[in-house]
Amino acid sequence: MSHSVTITRTTTSTTNTSYIVLNTGYLKTFPGILKLFELIIGAAIVGILAYNFQSYRGYFSSGQQDLFHFLMATTFMIGTFCLLLACLTSLSTGGIIAKTIYELIYHSVAAILLLASSTCLLIRLRDVKIDSYMVAGVLGLVNAVLYFISAFLAHRSYRGI
Repeated sequence: MSHSVTITRTTTSTTNTSYIVLNTGYLKTFPGILKLFELIIGAAIVGILAYNFQSYRGYFSSGQQDLFHFLMATTFMIGTFCLLLACLTSLSTGGIIAKTIYELIYHSVAAILLLASSTCLLIRLRDVKIDSYMVAGVLGLVNAVLYFISAFLAHRSYRGI
């Protein structure tokens, strides 16, 4: 199956020995903006949970909901960073990778696991009120919605709609 690839705008910086290509036009597309927001929200979740991790560890002695959410947020933040970096540093990656099943699987798994980890954390927080963890749980739900939208767009792109 053949697909067309559109490259919108490119900024090239050259030095004496090598050159760096930045596909800045990718950040002006809807999938590029979604990936950027997923990365920013993921970094906020990881920052909040990392800052408060040892402080509230005793409250979660019966369960590992905070650790599960921390691991899921970190995992998909790193994965989204790698995807975004690949799309920004290559002229054709943004157009090609969107047409593969990889993005569909990645965003679907991210949405489901972030939804599960956020829900588990928020359910646990019914008993113990910790505002920073509540913020991390709600941000996780927001990020899960963004990943669901990305999965929907990836599905449409994969099917060629």
